[in-house]
Amino acid sequence: MNKGDLIEALAAEMKASRTDAAKALDAVLAAITQGLKADEKVAISGFGTFQRKQRAARTGINPATKAQIQIPASTTCGFKPASALKDALTGA
Repeated sequence: MNKGDLIEALAAEMKASRTDAAKALDAVLAAITQGLKADEKVAISGFGTFQRKQRAARTGINPATKAQIQIPASTTCGFKPASALKDALTGA
């Protein structure tokens, strides 16, 4: 499912236009992004928790040349699904 498919599903669930569904989705994604930028956890009950994570600098290997390269430190986003989401996916 891509963003367009998600907008279609939201529009059908909300009984609203695609434009309104797109605005709602964009607002939710912006709020999650702002929460992560503020270095907060974003917990959605029954769905899961988004959390900002730090990756340390490390040495890697270029697979084409087998040369060692330095991979810089970076910030990424992690997601931990809630048990309700896990149960829904496993059919329990």
